[in-house]
Amino acid sequence: MDLAGLIDSYGYLAVFFGALLEGETILALAGLAAFRGYLDLYKVILLAMFAGFLGDQAYFFLGRFKGKEVLERFPKMQRRAHRFDTMLSRWHAPVIIGIRFMYGFRIVGPILLGMGRVPAWKFMLYNFIGAAIWAPLIAGIGYFFGGAVKAALGHLKRYEFWIFAMVLVIGLLFALYHHYRENQLDAEEAPGLPPASSKSQNSYSA
Repeated sequence: MDLAGLIDSYGYLAVFFGALLEGETILALAGLAAFRGYLDLYKVILLAMFAGFLGDQAYFFLGRFKGKEVLERFPKMQRRAHRFDTMLSRWHAPVIIGIRFMYGFRIVGPILLGMGRVPAWKFMLYNFIGAAIWAPLIAGIGYFFGGAVKAALGHLKRYEFWIFAMVLVIGLLFALYHHYRENQLDAEEAPGLPPASSKSQNSYSA
């Protein structure tokens, strides 16, 4: 099966699971595939919005019901909780809306918010707004990247495999870089911070 056949068979499924885990690389590749005509851009955006929204809601309610157990099992999350609370106290709504863009807090953040930092209805509203920004932005990057490459090369069919591979490699390198940076930040955290409770001392319910 060639590249077009693979995208046609599994493209929307990959978008759903990629967006559920907030994988920008998969969504950018879907935008590029939409430019090539293999997928429908509007379907990609709507599916990614729904899956991205659903994923963060799941993490939020995981925090609501099992947050303490999760933090006890993953000590790094406890250290990040203090940084997150500092940001949340300064920029409340922007942090919640933009949490899916914040490497290091994309999973931890909704879990912490579910542990009493924000009411469920408010998180749902801000989560929807964030997903509505994230999905068209990332898919649009892939789509317009395809347009830029076509303008430069004039014809994409001959090079499309390498173009898709290049986007995939760039996405993986970007993710590895941020993983490295997060590990550096965790290593620099001062030891002996008090463990995060099931509810922050600041409950941002207003």
